[in-house]
Amino acid sequence: MSLLQVEGLGKSYNSDTKVLKDVNFEVEAGEFVSIIGPSGAGKSTLLRCINRMVEINEGKVLFGNLDVGSLKKKELRKLRTDIGMIFQHYNLVPRLTVIENVLHGRFGYKTTMQGVLGRFTEEEKEHAFFLLRKLGIEDHAYKRCDQLSGGQQQRVGICRALIQDPKLVLCDEPIASLDPNSSKIIMDHLKSITTELGITCLVNLHQVEVAQDYSDRVIGLKKGEIVFDGPSRLLHGDQINNIYGSEVRELITV
Repeated sequence: MSLLQVEGLGKSYNSDTKVLKDVNFEVEAGEFVSIIGPSGAGKSTLLRCINRMVEINEGKVLFGNLDVGSLKKKELRKLRTDIGMIFQHYNLVPRLTVIENVLHGRFGYKTTMQGVLGRFTEEEKEHAFFLLRKLGIEDHAYKRCDQLSGGQQQRVGICRALIQDPKLVLCDEPIASLDPNSSKIIMDHLKSITTELGITCLVNLHQVEVAQDYSDRVIGLKKGEIVFDGPSRLLHGDQINNIYGSEVRELITV
């Protein structure tokens, strides 16, 4: 069985606009898959349907043997420990330290009181420092997150996702706010999550060249529908033009 199965997925926020239309695909364990498409194509909504940050209107999302759309509150909380999330704007608590933000990734395993009191085991703290060391920011562990650069904050976000011990990591435009050098560092780390740790990555990207360079497979979304799904090496000009339409010239000249 595939790690993730999306079957006939549809999503509307109102009666006039359908953001996702009959989306179907599967993701195998250990794959690095990029989702590309113009702004408004439905990329972010798709990720948020997978971990049910937004409710599913039509179809199914199956994670392992779980029907995500039918899970109750407690079951959904457990599911989200298996699905890490990395955001474009980091979603950190700026006034807290790096290590505190990373340990927040363990909240899904805690009671409400343990979370409020910040009760973490020595093993959890050691693992947090291991991840910070792996991503090259251990020296910043006791700095407030608002003292870090954007690239460093994104690495904190990656550590926070990884400390959950997830099977799947969803990344929503993780390099959209970063300069080219920081973007490369982040993408290298995301790729190593799959190659070294065996964690499946599903990454929303607006940069076609980055998707081609890093992905095993690319899914192209256009107006809420999949118009390409295949190995990155098969993504060529005609397919890119079909996905982006009039935006493709802008992508090429940037």
